Amino acid sequence: MSEWFRRNGDILTLTLHIQPGAKRTEVAGLHGAALKIRLAAPPIEGRANEALLKFIAESFGVPLRQVELKQGGQSRHKVVAVTASKIEPESLLG
Repeated sequence: MSEWFRRNGDILTLTLHIQPGAKRTEVAGLHGAALKIRLAAPPIEGRANEALLKFIAESFGVPLRQVELKQGGQSRHKVVAVTASKIEPESLLG
């Protein structure tokens, strides 16, 4: 089992390392025990967090309301919860 995500019933909890201000938004592989995600959005006024939640919702095929930032609002290290996704987290590394 991977360290960067865990499933508890319907809820998938992801541990993420975020790099804001990148050229494009993409999964950049693993960074220690976290999934590294590059974000095109700048870390200004919550724009990077907003972009991250949209990217996660699209990646996991769920509406934005089913993605919640649990920890790390002001940090590069974030914990995000995704509810009721049928997509396996490993597929993001593909």
